[in-house]
Order: sequence, then structure tokens, then C-alpha cells
Amino acid sequence: MQSPFIKCQNVCFRYGEEDLRLALKNVNFEIEKGQFVAILGHNGSGKSTLAKHFNGVLTPSSGKITVNGIDTADEEKVFELRRTVGMVFQNPDNQIVATIVEEDVAFAPENLGVEPTEIRKRVDDALEAVSMSKYKKHQPHKLSGGQKQRVAIAGVLAMGPECIVLDEPTAMLDPKGREQVMSTIVKLAREQGKTVVLITHFMEEAALCDRVIVMNDGEVYLDGTPKEVFKERQKLKEVGLSVPAVTELCAILNENGLDIAPDIISEEECLREISRALKG
Repeated sequence: MQSPFIKCQNVCFRYGEEDLRLALKNVNFEIEKGQFVAILGHNGSGKSTLAKHFNGVLTPSSGKITVNGIDTADEEKVFELRRTVGMVFQNPDNQIVATIVEEDVAFAPENLGVEPTEIRKRVDDALEAVSMSKYKKHQPHKLSGGQKQRVAIAGVLAMGPECIVLDEPTAMLDPKGREQVMSTIVKLAREQGKTVVLITHFMEEAALCDRVIVMNDGEVYLDGTPKEVFKERQKLKEVGLSVPAVTELCAILNENGLDIAPDIISEEECLREISRALKG
């Protein structure tokens, strides 16, 4: 039986010895290789703190996290860990370091000592994967927010990671930019088979994933498929979260006498269910 790609065992974390509050409390779960997982939670729930543990930016105060068999607290394996797990953050400007797009994407593999011919291939492949090939000679600061974030993702892809962790990558983007970036993330998960962990506060983004983990007060609050999690509408509201707009709409219609399934998470499903219920 294949071992889990990411395994969290009784993970606790506090930001300082004098900090009485645990940011993470006995977190336990596993993520399989190739799984597309969303981690949800309100501000202060521990979701971003958890994300930073997956490539060793933070290490547990107690407990253990392994990624592809690597103990994230093993200082001798940090370099290997960060080649395995790439991180993309909220603000793409903080990850873009060069004045030309293709040079920026080449920056990380150059620093890893990758051969020039291999770097050229990685840069081209990464830009193609995020649909930014035609912008390779452009200046990053002249791109839109969504385009910059896709360049940042390409820079991570060029390192050849097996897993990509994205910490609220669309938080600073307008709706069009969010759509562009999410299309890229879904493509990486579905077509390239990458293990993708998406930290988000947008319910519609989480609905696109295979699995949703909800954090609350440093603990795992809910864990299941998007349908299973968003069916728990009341539980989510109790911790300050909502559900996708179509889920909320169907729940309201159901409460008002229309026989509609309670686990609708997409517009297509919503339309089908409303049509079926009205015909019935």
C-alpha cells in the first residue's frame, strides 16, 4: 500500500515559548499523492500556519509532519524538502525577482545548478503550463495581478516540485484574475497530476477540489469531499464561514418547499436540480 504523501501526526505549534496560545492543536490527517485539497478557515484559524509547515518554513513545536517520507523538522533535508514542495504566496510581487518574465522563471533552477539546456526546457514548459508563453519577454511589473501570479506559479513549477502549496493565491486579485489563476491551478491538479494544497477563503474555489479540510481555532473541524463539507451549512456558519452561493441558494429553496438536494456545489448542478424540481 502506498504511503501518504503528506502525513500530519499530532501536530502542535506555538509562535514563541511565551505564547500561551497554540496556533495548531493536535492536527492529524494524511494527503495522498496527486490529491487536490483545499484548506479553509477564517482569519486566525491556523490554515496559513499549517501551510508553512509543508515545506519547512515552520516546524512543529510537537508532533511530526512527513512529506514524501521526509521529516520536515530534519534540518539536513530542508533543501530536498523545498525541491519537493513549492510554495506560492498571496502577493506575487514578493516572489518576482527579475525584470523579464522568462528570467524570473529561470531564477530558481539556475540557483539549483540545473544545466542551461534543461533550464530552457523547464522555463518553456512552466510558462506553457500557466498559459503565459507569449509573455516570456515582457516585464513582470507591466502585467496584471492574475498574470503576475501565474508567473509566480511558473517560477515554482520550474523547480520541478511534486507538490505545490498555494497560500491564498487569489486573495489580492480581481474576479478576472482569480478566474485565470484558478483555471491554472485546476489544470495543474487535473492534467499534470501534481499534489496541490490550496489555502483559500473563497468557497467556490474550495468546491473545485477533491477534498476540503476546514480549520477552526488551530484544529481540524471538518474534513471530506466538497459535497460532504458544504452540506454542513450550519456548522460552517457557527465558525464564521459560508458555503458556495449556489449551495446557499439551493438550501433556501429547499427550506421553502422545493425538493432540491442539499449538497449542490456547482452552477450546472443547481440548474439541473431546479429544472428537475420544477418539472416534478
